[in-house]
Amino acid sequence: MRVYLFGPLLLIAASLNARSLIPVHLQCEGQDNPIAVETARPRLSWKLRAAEPGARNLAQSAYQILVASTKEMLARNHGDLWNSGKVASRATFEVAGPGKPAPEIFWWKARVWDSAGRVSSWSGPAFWRPAPTSWAGAKWISGPAEGERMPVFRKSFRLTKPVARALLYVSGLGQYEFSLNARKVGDAVLAPGWTNYRKTVLYDAYDVSSLLAPGENTAWVMLGNGMYHVAKTPGRYTKFTGSMGEPKMIARLHIEYAGGGIEEIVSDASWQAAPGPILYSHTYGGEDYDARRQPSDWQPAREVEGPGGRLTAASNPPIRVMQTFHAVDVTTPRAGIRVYDLGQNFSGWPVIRVQGPAGAAVKLIPGELLDAGGLVTQRSSGQPQWYTYTLRGGAAETWAPRFSYYGFRYVQVEAPASVTVRSLTGEFIHAAAPVVGEFSCSSTLFNRIHQLILAAIRSNMQSVLTDCPHREKLGWLEQSHLAGPSILYNFDAARLYAKIANDIRDSQLRDGLVPDIAPEYTVFSKGFRDSPEWGSAAILNPWLVYRFSGDPSLMASQYEVMSRYAGYLSGKAQDRILSYGLGDWYDIGPGDPGVSKLTALGVTATAIYYADLEALRHAAFLNGQPGEAARWQREAAAVRQAFNARFYSAAEARYDRGSQCSSAMALVLGLVPERDRARLLDRLVSDVRAHANHTTAGDIGYHFVIQALSEGGRSDVIYDMLSATDPPSYAAQLRAGATSLTEAWDSDPRSSQNHFMLGHAEEWFYRYLAGIDFDLSRPPDQRITLRPTPAGSITWAHASYNSVLGRITSSWKKNGSELVYQAEVPPNATATVLLPAGEKKMIGSGRWTFRVRLQRRSGSN
Repeated sequence: MRVYLFGPLLLIAASLNARSLIPVHLQCEGQDNPIAVETARPRLSWKLRAAEPGARNLAQSAYQILVASTKEMLARNHGDLWNSGKVASRATFEVAGPGKPAPEIFWWKARVWDSAGRVSSWSGPAFWRPAPTSWAGAKWISGPAEGERMPVFRKSFRLTKPVARALLYVSGLGQYEFSLNARKVGDAVLAPGWTNYRKTVLYDAYDVSSLLAPGENTAWVMLGNGMYHVAKTPGRYTKFTGSMGEPKMIARLHIEYAGGGIEEIVSDASWQAAPGPILYSHTYGGEDYDARRQPSDWQPAREVEGPGGRLTAASNPPIRVMQTFHAVDVTTPRAGIRVYDLGQNFSGWPVIRVQGPAGAAVKLIPGELLDAGGLVTQRSSGQPQWYTYTLRGGAAETWAPRFSYYGFRYVQVEAPASVTVRSLTGEFIHAAAPVVGEFSCSSTLFNRIHQLILAAIRSNMQSVLTDCPHREKLGWLEQSHLAGPSILYNFDAARLYAKIANDIRDSQLRDGLVPDIAPEYTVFSKGFRDSPEWGSAAILNPWLVYRFSGDPSLMASQYEVMSRYAGYLSGKAQDRILSYGLGDWYDIGPGDPGVSKLTALGVTATAIYYADLEALRHAAFLNGQPGEAARWQREAAAVRQAFNARFYSAAEARYDRGSQCSSAMALVLGLVPERDRARLLDRLVSDVRAHANHTTAGDIGYHFVIQALSEGGRSDVIYDMLSATDPPSYAAQLRAGATSLTEAWDSDPRSSQNHFMLGHAEEWFYRYLAGIDFDLSRPPDQRITLRPTPAGSITWAHASYNSVLGRITSSWKKNGSELVYQAEVPPNATATVLLPAGEKKMIGSGRWTFRVRLQRRSGSN
């Protein structure tokens, strides 16, 4: 081991000998072995692992891909469908696959060469299957109408030979559960994902080979209403009412026999239908189930028209049961009523195990809070909502809702004395986006804040990014771009963002308006339908996804949507100023929270419009449209000039009324004249200090406050803000008993107790405190910028981020006046290291350790 001295910097270096690379984690279109790929020429990717862990300065110089029609042929290194040959390239993602006519399956593998010309072994095999080109005559079918009872479908069929392979393609509206031979297909729930069903209907694909056998087989399908049919029910809560039709389903079961032969089982009038045991199914109001009322009056299913939308293979992460919570306390506030405290506010449903006589009913009332008498209150979450289970009688019975979820911590159980409740648990459901990040530090408070935010992100990460998991469940768009980095540092949500982009496309109006919510299931008025800070997700989300994934395809496919929305905003502007919308929603001003109080609507709307134009400039450039890029650049410059003329006082370095929001947006978006940046930053810091280290910003502004302070080198101010224990603060929410981030800074019990819109500290934890600043839009040597930022009394911090380039780690620890910093850069990548004492280093892949003498910060406010 050698020790190198760089001024005050000690660099401990291990062996510099390069080692071989190993290609791992092969994906097609960002998925592991997908079986319904609709892209004609899908994109392939892999990651690289060092054969010797931690080895430095490894880089790929070339790759080769083989694609074969069988796994056996691939094992013989024969790519009968495609052989890329040796391609001189460092690319490991966004690699276009073959454009050959689609066989039933593509098997593929890859190998790479390092910078010294040494070739790796072949990767393990992976595959993808193209989406079906037809539904083989499958029809949409519906069942008998009997009040609010949901239909059940069945189909019995005989298989004459052993099954080699069976693939199921299915969609059920609003939501479905498909079973084969009494076994549920897959582990997804609340499928398919929510869409504007008149334009897009998602279907799911499953390999069900193991669920079939020679002889008699039975398919069974249950439906729930979901967002497809939201009825008004007296006595039960709903956010809105609207229907796109009666419940219906479509399915194709493609069976390949061992030894040859194909059979298709498709939905049509040969299926049977009957009223099922779900008596009431409502996304908002709950679910009622009578276990005695099993289907009996079977009738031929009715072939019906579809909802109008194009059947599209789902590629967004499926929603699954991701965690189970057990009761931490059980109380009996009244006779016959038990209240279960599950210890965590989350999105999901209760699971009960009960025993009692047939016909006895158990009522389950979930909620986030308790009232003064110890009963569940739904004041914060939309009321009244409940679940009811009616027992079949006899042995113990286990039940959970299938098609209606809620946000809750407590469950109030009302049951007759004849019923014994043996257990109650809660199942946490959310999109199963892969976890890619982890963060921790020496501060117990900051770790709790991290978990507080994560709980809210998970709870609202469904098939859309909801604002809350109970009273609204709508895809309010502003949080998708503002809190996007906080989400993407923790989860690989690129496929979810692609789905949201399609929802936005389907929701855009003819004049270019993008509504505040997508899908737009209900039409709100004024700023609740048309606010630039919300609709701009149409432009800012594709740019955000590119910065984290390196995937330009979303900007290409959505460019028309982006351009039309910018055109709409241009038409609404007066002298290039937009002065309408909701502004800095829920900022902290006089009166109850709501529309912006401290910042003019023209500030937030116009500043976001400027950000849109800058993002469009980048999109046009990446799309190979330099003329378009120049046009957007000119328009952005004109908007910047108009913004400063209208809102900026150079003498006072003040925008508008000097709110934290207005200062921060001007700093982050580059609206402030460069000569005045320092003065404006000082104004922002002074305002935070004047409010005893608290923010006054709301939904829009807080993101920019955190970013402006971070970029301005004032993480000390962020540390003090996050350490404050009185409201408005995260710590105050924790002191009030919150277990997920709340809608209002003061945990107002009238507001939702599960909102992620204020979770922007999460980005600071990763990007600055721990030091992983990741952005693929920057030059290659700056895409990974490691900037450990000690703050306050924090003595150590650690984060890792499994990026598309590979796993990045960043850890630091204080030892007296010395900081020990350890980092790991993935193979084929480089990083810029910015250390607290001012040192800057360029490093290659591998593990690195630095020692830095810390300097005290000079006296600043």
